[in-house]
Amino acid sequence: MKFPLMRNNIVREDLDAVIRHLQQDDPILTNGPQCAAFEAEWSQWLGVKHSVFVNAGASANLLSMAVLKLKHPEGGEVIVPPLAWVSDVATVLQNGFTPVFADIDRRTLAMAPKEILAKITERTRAVFLTHVQGFDGLTDELVAELKRRNIPLIEDVCESHGATHHGAKLGSVGWMSNFSFYYAHHLSTIEGGMICTNDSKVYQQLRMLRSHGMVRESTDTDLKATYRAEHADLNPDFIFAYPAYNVRNTEIGAIMGRSQLPRLDANVQRRTANLKRFLSRIDPKRYQTDFVIEGSSNYAFNLILNEADDDYVQRLMQHLRAEGVEFRRGSAGGGNQVRQPYLRGIVPENHHLAFPNTDHVHFYGFYIGNFPSLRDDEIDAICAIVNGV
Repeated sequence: MKFPLMRNNIVREDLDAVIRHLQQDDPILTNGPQCAAFEAEWSQWLGVKHSVFVNAGASANLLSMAVLKLKHPEGGEVIVPPLAWVSDVATVLQNGFTPVFADIDRRTLAMAPKEILAKITERTRAVFLTHVQGFDGLTDELVAELKRRNIPLIEDVCESHGATHHGAKLGSVGWMSNFSFYYAHHLSTIEGGMICTNDSKVYQQLRMLRSHGMVRESTDTDLKATYRAEHADLNPDFIFAYPAYNVRNTEIGAIMGRSQLPRLDANVQRRTANLKRFLSRIDPKRYQTDFVIEGSSNYAFNLILNEADDDYVQRLMQHLRAEGVEFRRGSAGGGNQVRQPYLRGIVPENHHLAFPNTDHVHFYGFYIGNFPSLRDDEIDAICAIVNGV
């Protein structure tokens, strides 16, 4: 591909940092002090009290839902976006909750606040909102109303590192937040993720849930003492509080994350400048350009037709392939999740038709690669290609 979705986010200095670690006589490789340091540095960068480093953004989704399950063992409903990665919905199901979908706002690609509020019932346990591909999905009214109703907000920021809402980084607003450090994201640990919170009780639960449910993973000495006193018949090093998971990351991933974190803000600025150039050059008569970009931290160039046009879409895809432009159809997660087979029998038949904005992106939306090393002349060339169909 002449214009790929991503060029390597991991540079020579990141690899050299790993090599220096491996050249020690007896380097720690599994979760250890480098992971703890990365968690502390990420927390400071984000503006939260606690962070827990895991092996994937999907695992971050899983643990946030597991914590919600501890709070609500009886189950209930979680409001989720139909435009998201599969794990935003799958982890809701895996923890025994019922997903309730709310259609998106086409200017932010996140769930529309009025759609969210219309879906709240007495069985709503949380709103699981995805900040799609760098856009801010929050409004002051939504945050205030959820707080008034005492409904937790869980933010998926996997594609939106560094995006802000009135200056506060996304992921620092909700009860919990999830990040992904996959290869193509703003910061990459090859595979990896982070869960963040200001809730100290949740932090202890997350640490235990990450590592088999072991109480010894907690940093709360009083909590550990209580478990040991109540279970004197057990080896204190092997008390399992929850039927949990093993989703730890490694020292190698943490070293890569720590090496890249000082570059993250500059990379965000470059990605955003790229987006503005792209939107200023594509044809506004054919493609959507009125995205809400205040506070954005662009992940990829969104190319969404203003109007449905099946013939044009086919010509567009043929032209992009011929010109070596890599793309993904349907935006995040392949478009409308409600159309996916894993939800058959869980949602009503033809339920996907209840989300017309998401369905429009599903059929008439794409994304194209944006990354810090993308040059202005390359952006201009991509724009010329998409305008030339």
